[in-house]
Amino acid sequence: QVQLVESGGGLVQAGGSLRLSCAASGRAFATYLMGWFRQAPGKEREFVASISRNALHTRYSDSVKGRFAISRDNAKNTVYLQMNSLKPEDTAVYHCAVGSRVYIGAGLENEYDYWGQGTQVTVSS
Repeated sequence: QVQLVESGGGLVQAGGSLRLSCAASGRAFATYLMGWFRQAPGKEREFVASISRNALHTRYSDSVKGRFAISRDNAKNTVYLQMNSLKPEDTAVYHCAVGSRVYIGAGLENEYDYWGQGTQVTVSS
């Protein structure tokens, strides 16, 4: 069992930045694929970014590529999502997730085994 706790969400104006953090329990963090997903009101949850266990590979959705950056610190059991140039359409609850069965994945929810409760990000226009 892995527990994930997200933090760093909040209200920001369009064009601003936020950095989300996700702290994971357990000793096997360095072996996990880590991902960020988001869910806006009335919409399905969508993939945002993922990072391989050794941080050598990352993947981004087209909607955030060039604006968001995912990183991880295995010594701190933490994954980050730096979000720049935020837009109102980035407003959503952001969830981090852990996957133990794939290396980088294709951004599919079924590649992930554990999920955090989420942190709200609201971008005002």
